[in-house]
Amino acid sequence: MASYHLSAQPVKRSEGRSAVAMAAYRAGARLKDERRGLEVDYRRRRGVVHAEIMAPEGAAPWLLDRESLWNGVERMEARRDAQLAREINMALPHELDDAQRLALVREFVGKQFVSLGMVADFAIHAPVVEKGDDPRNHHVHVMLTMRQAGGGGLRRVKTREWNSDQMLAVWRSAWAECQNEALRRLGSPARVDHRSLRVRKMDAVARGETRRAVLLDRVPEIHVGPKAKKASLATRPQSKDRFVGRQRKRLVEYTAIDRGSRGENNMARLSANARKLEKLTAKTGKHLARLRMRAAHYERQVRLYQSFEAKPAEPNIDLSELFRDAESKYVHAMRRREQVALLISDLDRLFFELMGLRESQLVRRTVWSNRLRRWRARDIEPSGGRPRTRS
Repeated sequence: MASYHLSAQPVKRSEGRSAVAMAAYRAGARLKDERRGLEVDYRRRRGVVHAEIMAPEGAAPWLLDRESLWNGVERMEARRDAQLAREINMALPHELDDAQRLALVREFVGKQFVSLGMVADFAIHAPVVEKGDDPRNHHVHVMLTMRQAGGGGLRRVKTREWNSDQMLAVWRSAWAECQNEALRRLGSPARVDHRSLRVRKMDAVARGETRRAVLLDRVPEIHVGPKAKKASLATRPQSKDRFVGRQRKRLVEYTAIDRGSRGENNMARLSANARKLEKLTAKTGKHLARLRMRAAHYERQVRLYQSFEAKPAEPNIDLSELFRDAESKYVHAMRRREQVALLISDLDRLFFELMGLRESQLVRRTVWSNRLRRWRARDIEPSGGRPRTRS
């Protein structure tokens, strides 16, 4: 089933980031970083399916060259805490093939970013199964300029409106619509939704969609970025209760607040979801057993009347009253049998969906457990890893 993800974050020089190194890492390319005076080489990186730069019509030709573009951005930023670019990360539907995913990304990037005047450098990544990646984890990284592009290059002034929460909300909604349209054209029943689990559950309750509301009643996972991954390599610090405030009179029990790393928190959430789903599955199974007993009861009543109706009537005996009573019971049994059959069908579907969802939560927990034990420095982003460089 297709899953939704779109996140946006600025690329900050204050965090030790280099726009040139990031672009090289995502595109699997070798670029010269003029500001730092070195060459960054990621050509041996696996999983890069396609890399491309899209610019507004009439933009300066040098903006379509990856090395010139991001070195130009670095030169324009003089501050030590400058925001160099904006990165958008999006999950791609695994139901599509490579060509369809590329067409989807081009359509969305062109409508939502390039049409506003941004230059977009995107790279589509496929999962590397040999490294333990989920085979459905197709995704795209989009690096965007913070300034509008034109015939003379990039504007001197940044477009601050692109940083608003309203703009991000528009992009998230548009990405869901764009994916669903592509899946609809393909004929796939899969759909994505950009809203939170809580909002979707409330919407399902309001619509009377009980089964959907039950499946959405779980705790969402949290994002674990490269910094959290790097922190997992170090020894876990021990929390201590401390007095805080100017007078150091208020005691904060950090030992009770601490929930471990973000990865460990994710594992706890997945375990809680699995336990809750296990209880719901057991409850649904018991309800199904009772309904099947009731269905068998109404089936016996229907067959009893049918056998009674098939018997020839004895002469000189008026059975009209008896027939009327039996017929009303027969109609009632038929109606109730159909209602119970519909309930069983709905609960059967819910039962197997709950089992599948619980299984997926347990698998995800196992994945996180393995990740916390085997993360290595080479899995970290360029800012934390050691790319091959040549001065």
